[in-house]
Amino acid sequence: MGFREYLGRLERSGGLLKISKPVSRKLEAAAILNELGERPVIFEKILESKFRVAGNLFGTKVAIADYFGVQPAELIPRMVEAIRSPRCPEVVSTAPCQECVMERVDLDQLPLLFHCEQDGGHYISSGVFITRSRGGIENVDFHRAMQIGQNRFAVRIVRQRNFDELLNRDGELPVAVCVGNAPNVLLAAATSVPLGQNELEIANSLQPLRVVRAKTFDGLIPADAEFVLEGIVRRDERAKEGPFVDLTETYDFVREEPVLEVKLVTHRRNPLWQALLPGKLEHKILMGMPREPTIFKEVNDAGVECLDVNVNPGGCSWLHALVKIRKRHEEDGRKALEAAFRGHKSCKHVFVFDEDIDIYNPLETEWAMATRFQADRDFMLRAKEKGSSLDPSSDPETSITQKCGFDCTKPLVAGKKHFTKAAFPKVDLQKFLG
Repeated sequence: MGFREYLGRLERSGGLLKISKPVSRKLEAAAILNELGERPVIFEKILESKFRVAGNLFGTKVAIADYFGVQPAELIPRMVEAIRSPRCPEVVSTAPCQECVMERVDLDQLPLLFHCEQDGGHYISSGVFITRSRGGIENVDFHRAMQIGQNRFAVRIVRQRNFDELLNRDGELPVAVCVGNAPNVLLAAATSVPLGQNELEIANSLQPLRVVRAKTFDGLIPADAEFVLEGIVRRDERAKEGPFVDLTETYDFVREEPVLEVKLVTHRRNPLWQALLPGKLEHKILMGMPREPTIFKEVNDAGVECLDVNVNPGGCSWLHALVKIRKRHEEDGRKALEAAFRGHKSCKHVFVFDEDIDIYNPLETEWAMATRFQADRDFMLRAKEKGSSLDPSSDPETSITQKCGFDCTKPLVAGKKHFTKAAFPKVDLQKFLG
């Protein structure tokens, strides 16, 4: 099931809101998406573009699990297996994403949203960048891109990541920016894997994927994407990028970033532009979820039985990780903390809980911290190290930050203390109130 098929299923079930009144791509569409929260929506008429816009599609784990036809608890094992056993997707010769070709590149025709008043410009925020280096290395990941001309973007390239390494090596890279993708592609693009591992193979393991050759270079792209913008990213041609609201819901600062020159735009018939509201739930879920299987794997590899991981929205879906374990030895909590930091190197604070705690319920996690945590015994302070550039409290030049962990598990031998909530009896209220 692709992006468009999923929208059709949502519509048939009554889960998709359609707005037929004209909506501006500058501020207005973003404001509506924000007010609607998790509710999926299609804007049928954008004032400045002939193309429709869809947003708020995958803002919860429940929505993503629904797409795959599984329960939310099955998502992490499914992703772990996809990363462990990637499979080559089917290559096709013709594809919906190349049904239509824009006669000339004019980015003003596209419904690029202007999200917040202090933004630097109109942005692509949902674009999956696909490249192939001169040495044949393929790479798939996310980059935000701010329009700076009729056919040009300034692209935020995070330093020392895979795309940055290839760009520094080659000087310029051909890219296809794919917009309007299903969750298998979105999640795979957000994973952190060694350079040379093709993320589209991970996507295909999550759910079967068809790919087609790009028009302007020898790279494979999702056949069912809604839009594809092909061009060249040049390392030594730079422009100001930002401000932009990032995961922390604060403004990222302006940088000099590489420029993307768009050479060709293709799209499906009657396409849908995929909007991704920066800093909000869908952005957080798609960034944070791919870090959960890497933490899950590291904790289990450390000899601790990991039951679940929540890189939660309260921690910007990036800076915090909540880990549930089945504790068998007193040192398991500390071992899980150390492993979690290995599994997500940008994480700032890690919390470990017992199996009786719902790590998606902040009342339960805070209760566990209040009743099971002692700072002199259960607090782990790490040496200062590189964290995330997204954290406004880290060093702005080096991203050096102070990381720490909280072992909120109860001791295996309780002594005179009780660490388990008392269970109240159950009753059928209808017998008394009905």
